[in-house]
Amino acid sequence: MPVPRTLARLALTLTLALPLGLPALASAQSLQSLYEAARAYDATYLAARALADSAQYRTEQALALKRPSASLSATAGRNQFALPQGLGGGGRNSVGVTLNGSLPLFNRASDAGIAQARKNQEAAQDDLRSAGQDLIVRVAQAYFNLLAAQDALATTRSSQAAITEQLASAKRNFEVGTATITDTREAQARYDLAVAQVLAAENTVRTSQVALDQLVGRTGVQPRPLRQPVVLPATQPADVQAWVMLADSEHPAIRKAQAALDVALLETDKARAGHLPTLSLVGSTGATQNSGLQSFGTVSGMTRQTSIGVQLDLPLYSGGAVDNRVRETVALQEKARDDLQAARRGVEQGTQLAFYNLQSGLAQVKALEAAQSSSQLALEATQLGYKVGVRVNVDVLNAQAQLYTTERDLAKARYDVLMGGLKLRQAAGALDDGDLQAVNRLLAP
Repeated sequence: MPVPRTLARLALTLTLALPLGLPALASAQSLQSLYEAARAYDATYLAARALADSAQYRTEQALALKRPSASLSATAGRNQFALPQGLGGGGRNSVGVTLNGSLPLFNRASDAGIAQARKNQEAAQDDLRSAGQDLIVRVAQAYFNLLAAQDALATTRSSQAAITEQLASAKRNFEVGTATITDTREAQARYDLAVAQVLAAENTVRTSQVALDQLVGRTGVQPRPLRQPVVLPATQPADVQAWVMLADSEHPAIRKAQAALDVALLETDKARAGHLPTLSLVGSTGATQNSGLQSFGTVSGMTRQTSIGVQLDLPLYSGGAVDNRVRETVALQEKARDDLQAARRGVEQGTQLAFYNLQSGLAQVKALEAAQSSSQLALEATQLGYKVGVRVNVDVLNAQAQLYTTERDLAKARYDVLMGGLKLRQAAGALDDGDLQAVNRLLAP
């Protein structure tokens, strides 16, 4: 009698760690914990976070244009002179210190630059959000790739075990004369193919293991399998247009393109400011120490001076540079508008494709679940028919291959549906840590 399928799967899962050098199930890690590890290790995400952090300092640099500024200057020198013949001459030493300060009162270009810096800081945060969503998808994909590879290996080994048993049965029947050599050779061919498939599946597990380890910065990571029985979440909302509307308001790519358009509009304001005056409050205070000898006596003492006032700068003519700069920025506005429209269209198309792919995946899972039950019943009937002599060995081998292929495809389809849900939310720009936690709750404790 063949080993019950649930027990066979458990035995294969428990022994999977030994030939592949994987940790035991007791050390299995959740998707959420590996994502947290990747956030502190993945170089791509860390680079995006550092770039977003730097944006706030660019904003502060722009804000400095509206703040007071001060400078200190010092001079030291000697003036030597000679008077006409007979009148003598002399020299004078001087040391002076001057403190200058200014406060901008009106500068339209600076105002536009500050607004641009704030928009660019918002765009940097959108880039960081996109990087975070991309990291969620990459970690989940690597996680489920490894689970799918392990399931495929377990299924392949179960198939090999069943073929081994069928090969032994064919040999016994041939020895007693109840079967032909054809049955033995067919079973042997299936067994040799199963050996090759096991080797390929083992290599897939190893490569998937390396990919996940490298992504999270750990060694020998073992993912948790799905909780049994597997219950996949339904798509909410179930209307594709609702997802498109969500994407139009939430997607970081659209928000970044909108910020780029706002920056382009402000750049035109900055260019037009080339015709406008600037007004600043300026002041200075200083002191000069003089000492020296002149023909009419010794000169020494301290001279102090202080001034404060308003400085107006009015551009009169720049050779047409300002007008042409304005025309350039107006043309760049149109480019920014087109980029925003392209971003909206691309996000809308990506969201629709992700939605339909997810719906197709859910339908495939249901079909494969039905196919698994039918294939199991077909195998049992074929095995019974083989025992009573109404079915031949190749019928059993074909029924076994159909069942194991269906089980492998079903496991992968379930992982694809979970990934499809995450990718749909990413396509709509709404993916966050809460979505990852929802998937994490579907894993076995």
